Amino acid sequence: MIKVAVMGYGTIGSGVVEVLNINKSNIAKRAKDEVEVKYVLDLRDFPGDPMEKKIVHDYKTILEDPEVEIVVETMGGVEPAYTFVKAMLEAGKHVTTSNKALVAAKGAELIALAKEKNVNFMFEASVGGGIPIIRPLNSCLTADEIEEITGIVNGTTNYMMTKMAEQGAEFDDVLKDAQDMGYAEKDPTADIEGYDSCRKIAILTSLVCGQQVDYEDIHTEGITKITATDIRYAKAMNRKIKLLATSKKVEDGYVAMVAPFLLPPAHPLYNVNDVFNAIFVHGNVLGDAMFYGSGAGKLPTASAVVADIVDMAKHRNVNVAVEWSSKKMELVDYKKSENKFFVRANASKDEVEALFGNVTFVEAEGVENEVGFVTGVMKEADFEAKKEQLAEVLNVIRVTD
Repeated sequence: MIKVAVMGYGTIGSGVVEVLNINKSNIAKRAKDEVEVKYVLDLRDFPGDPMEKKIVHDYKTILEDPEVEIVVETMGGVEPAYTFVKAMLEAGKHVTTSNKALVAAKGAELIALAKEKNVNFMFEASVGGGIPIIRPLNSCLTADEIEEITGIVNGTTNYMMTKMAEQGAEFDDVLKDAQDMGYAEKDPTADIEGYDSCRKIAILTSLVCGQQVDYEDIHTEGITKITATDIRYAKAMNRKIKLLATSKKVEDGYVAMVAPFLLPPAHPLYNVNDVFNAIFVHGNVLGDAMFYGSGAGKLPTASAVVADIVDMAKHRNVNVAVEWSSKKMELVDYKKSENKFFVRANASKDEVEALFGNVTFVEAEGVENEVGFVTGVMKEADFEAKKEQLAEVLNVIRVTD
């Protein structure tokens, strides 16, 4: 019998308990032993809940119980999760987490500690919810040099962009709808400002390059400036606006960014809609691959956590190596990268052409008293310098093919 403790009995934590119960027999077969939840750590009590008698309020109850071999952390945030997880690893317990904030900030340190203690620190659910991406990068794709990872990795913003495109609605209206549907938090800042996606691409880039990539170093733009007018222009161009988290290998290292992009129908992420996530990977040997599925939600995310539990049950006395050192990777300045840009401005066409040369002007139904245009491919720094010379820029969205 493998005894497990769950720290945090919110949406994901309760989902883990549910998945362990729903698929109990299959999990036992795959883990080569039965898996049982012995404790659930939470500040709250849950009268009438099936786990009521297993609720504990002090993490040391779990820490000091030698029967608990595997600990699940679904609390969120860096603290106190980091303190609790570090203590569990030091005590020789395996840990799996869905907490991207923790992994992005402390991943390299916790991986090194797990290796030292001959246990495992796993985090499949920290990126892409139920989509398997961490394990493929650590195992299936290790023969490749990963040259690009680009993904829609936040279900809330993708739902909002989908609804804006379908309904022609304004940002504030679809945000309220997302909150009513339970997709967006009461404070949606982490999602709509791109911070959630930023932490996820930092984790993926760290795994690809084998070094610590600090999410604070990644240029991040959210979707808060996207309006119904931008959607009209997107439709006129036969494109969709998606919040992309992207990381590319360039001559001097890696460049990473989170920002809205205008995608054409041929782009692999064009038809990823609603709360679904997808991650595009390009390897120098593999070529292109896509990982697509439910990127968020109680049971999809919990399924990824339970997959880690099974993997750790199979490696109870073996550390599964993960290449991610604490040495910092200095990212290449995103301003050195090249893109095409869609610009809305209060300016004349002559003024635009004098600054940007040969551009493509875009006419959108119902839009007047402004000009919309797409630049040629140019460096981010050069675009910024030219943009500053326009009288009034209303919005800018990058364009990709």
